[in-house]
Amino acid sequence: MKFKIKQNILIGYLNYAIRGVSNKNLIPILNCIKFDLTEEGLYLSSTDNEISIKTLIPLKNIELIDSLGSIVVSGKFIYEIIKKLPGEIIDIEEVMDSKLYITTSKSTFTLNCNEVYDFPDLEFSKVENPVILNNKLLKNMVSETIFATSTQESRPALTGLNIVIKDNILECTATDSFRLAKKIIKLEKSFNNTNIIIPTRSLNEIIKMIDDSDNVVELHIFENKIVFITENIFMMSSLINGTFPDTSKLIPTDFETILSVNLNEYYNAIDRASLLTNELDRNTIMLESNKNEVIISSNIPEIGNVKENIIVENKKDNDINIAFSSKYMLDAIKTFDSDKIDLCFNGDIKPIILKSKEDDSLIQLIVPIRTY
Repeated sequence: MKFKIKQNILIGYLNYAIRGVSNKNLIPILNCIKFDLTEEGLYLSSTDNEISIKTLIPLKNIELIDSLGSIVVSGKFIYEIIKKLPGEIIDIEEVMDSKLYITTSKSTFTLNCNEVYDFPDLEFSKVENPVILNNKLLKNMVSETIFATSTQESRPALTGLNIVIKDNILECTATDSFRLAKKIIKLEKSFNNTNIIIPTRSLNEIIKMIDDSDNVVELHIFENKIVFITENIFMMSSLINGTFPDTSKLIPTDFETILSVNLNEYYNAIDRASLLTNELDRNTIMLESNKNEVIISSNIPEIGNVKENIIVENKKDNDINIAFSSKYMLDAIKTFDSDKIDLCFNGDIKPIILKSKEDDSLIQLIVPIRTY
């Protein structure tokens, strides 16, 4: 294998491939990136057995090809070398004794290669009828929900996003049992009923690799894996085995108290009140309404207390006195792109629901904190 390529082109695609490399893996070959130079272009592949990534550098982006071939090299070292080389044309050549030469006008590196046949055979399968989402929609769906996933490995089903498809409706749900985030998307056509749990890491990786354009991502869903395909990027992820809890009955449609608040004003009040909270008491703050006035307060006896007053629209003229985590509330508020949101209550021990009239596809739920 021997070719010439511009540094900025190669590092751009290595930025994708390196995401499938784990330097903590005890299997050395899984710390590597595979280069496949073919008549279609240069494929870069990586895997850690949980996610696998393949990306294609088209022929038009390669300056010169002298010979085709395949090599497998350390992902960490090839990435750092290419990243720090100047922005000029790089010569890459495989030579005898499993060596790879990387040269520019002023630099020469030699890397030892691994055996190509030791690298896993990655099969990025496709289905006939993939779910298609545009980049921006997928990124929004993930960012608006993924923060509510659990980090506790004792309940693995809660460490991922639950994707449920019924006909042409896709529901994306995350919960750690203390809060819940749900996004509902209407698809352009109907699909077979689907209920899967995608690991949070996999979704974080795919949204980092796509832009905010109207380009599309294909979701090829299988029983134990999912394949994302967009432009010249392929990413395969294993799915989480387990049953995601049925959360459909947790979100009521009728409420005793509904407070319509200015989003920025409410966020800033919570943010300031959270300054006098601590993790030991779960960042607890109090919200108390009196007609169209809301008092937000927090108290640390050994330090001090704070009170914030805001004016709201009390839609049902019923008042509420409730405690909740300021961190969870701030996380939930940040997902809305609206001037106003509704805070919906059914007493001080039932979940708080956050909604927006401008976007009824997004629902946030927070479990209150008992202070007695």
